[in-house]
Amino acid sequence: MDRPIESTSAQVEPSPPQQDPAKNTTLQVDFTWRKWKAYVSTLSSPADPLYIVHYQAWKSPHIIVKSATSDVTIGSGTLQAVSINAKFQVQGRKGTLKALKRWKTAYTHLSYALADSPDSPVVMTWASSSGFKTWDFVCLDEQQMPVAKFSANWWSLRKIGNIEFLGPKATSTALREEIVVTGLTLLYCMLLRTNSLLSFFGAIFARPGPIKKGTAGATQQETRQASDDGPGSRQEILDGKALP
Repeated sequence: MDRPIESTSAQVEPSPPQQDPAKNTTLQVDFTWRKWKAYVSTLSSPADPLYIVHYQAWKSPHIIVKSATSDVTIGSGTLQAVSINAKFQVQGRKGTLKALKRWKTAYTHLSYALADSPDSPVVMTWASSSGFKTWDFVCLDEQQMPVAKFSANWWSLRKIGNIEFLGPKATSTALREEIVVTGLTLLYCMLLRTNSLLSFFGAIFARPGPIKKGTAGATQQETRQASDDGPGSRQEILDGKALP
């Protein structure tokens, strides 16, 4: 007599929920009016900020980015009353966000985060587009490929915006710190320009153009160039062609 076949049911443990990788490569910037600070955190852990942004309206630097865990200064941004350029500092390295156009949001800066050599920074370019709800700032590498997108909210009084990192170095800490500092500095530079008569005249007399790429003395060269706003060619930028 044949033995009846026993039915066995293997217990399959439920797999843990998959975490969206985009949540780890996208930062949100939230402002608190009570403390007059902004907190930068990942979308996956909004309660655990990575950086704290301090604002100083009446003295420079006007923006100071510190580590939320160690209180160490990551970088800072300084706006200028007349010049349409802005200055920044990341991990002790000084730089300039230099305007490529007088009347268009097009800026450039030298990046050490994507450089193959610490003595040879690469040129990064910022372009922008705006809609009814957001003002998007896109950072492009030397091949005009997007590496980060900062979507700032027009109407929100608390949620400043999100910074999304793109490409193979989306998880790079050095790039993240550089983009947080330069992106916030550029945002407030443009807000100042849209509300300041002095910046209007600064744009009229500015000499926009690309930053000259150097080697070991690039930072000093960049600073000298920013001090007199040029000279530079009227380089066309992107016009939205590489926007994601």
